[in-house]
Amino acid sequence: MAVPCVTPSHWRLWQTIRAWWPAVEVLIEHRITNARTEAANTSIKHIKRTGRVYGNPRHHQARILLTSDARQERIIAEAIKQATELRTKRY
Repeated sequence: MAVPCVTPSHWRLWQTIRAWWPAVEVLIEHRITNARTEAANTSIKHIKRTGRVYGNPRHHQARILLTSDARQERIIAEAIKQATELRTKRY
């Protein structure tokens, strides 16, 4: 009979798996993640960290919105480029 191993690292791993299991199930069943939200939050944190010289909260908001819009335009342009390449590809 196997003896259970209960070290602090195993216990921490178990707690992490238990805490995140609902999100893992959603990914497995529906192929949906919150990666885009996490990326946007990271980008906003970076903008706030690098933009400490702005004393006005409106300047922070404007910079966040402009950065987000520029990223969205790049994503759309890349998707259009890929779709065009797929259409013109000869087999």
